[in-house]
Amino acid sequence: MKLSADLAAFTARIGHEFARPELLVQAVTHASLSSATRPDNQRLEFLGDRVLGLVMAEALLGADGTAAEGLLAPRFNALVRKETCADVARDMGLGEVMKLGRSEMMSGGRRKEALLGDALEALIAAVYLDGGFGAARSMILRMWGGRIAAVEQDSRDAKTALQEWAQARGMAPPSYVEAAREGPDHQPVFTVRVELADGTAATSTAGAKRQAEQMAARALLDRLTES
Repeated sequence: MKLSADLAAFTARIGHEFARPELLVQAVTHASLSSATRPDNQRLEFLGDRVLGLVMAEALLGADGTAAEGLLAPRFNALVRKETCADVARDMGLGEVMKLGRSEMMSGGRRKEALLGDALEALIAAVYLDGGFGAARSMILRMWGGRIAAVEQDSRDAKTALQEWAQARGMAPPSYVEAAREGPDHQPVFTVRVELADGTAATSTAGAKRQAEQMAARALLDRLTES
């Protein structure tokens, strides 16, 4: 199989040349465009999540030889959560090469946190199946970059951190509103809006309501701390 020009350029960005390019095509194919001859990335996502977890667990143990499990667990969660995967996916331009159905494309699928995170996990699995654990590990560590060293600052529960931020300034706790729910019952997609008393707000989308709340809280925290 010969890769399209955009996918060929993408392989150069991630630093892995596929011996089995069909794995890359599957990794970037969303269920909205799948068919009998074009498998989607859901099975790869399942595998990639496990490969990512192993690499991050190993990296955290190597980075801190004395940390207890109680400290390692939140750091691990911060590195593998869907919004972190989506951030990494944006950095590598994964959304630009995702293969989506028309309806998903029209609804901004290339920018959705859940779709980007899922596609990145599928990409990790594709590299693992194509080049082995060493190739997947090298790509993950390269793409996560400084996030691993900085993870301690990013490992707190985002909703709790946002509430503490508001309380420290004499503000009411943030409010969370389900702004939209899309997709079939077996695979819903939630859009949640979090807002502070002064009107500052952020919105995020995920495949679980709780996850969307966490992502929205993290997005708002990032905005507040950058300003």
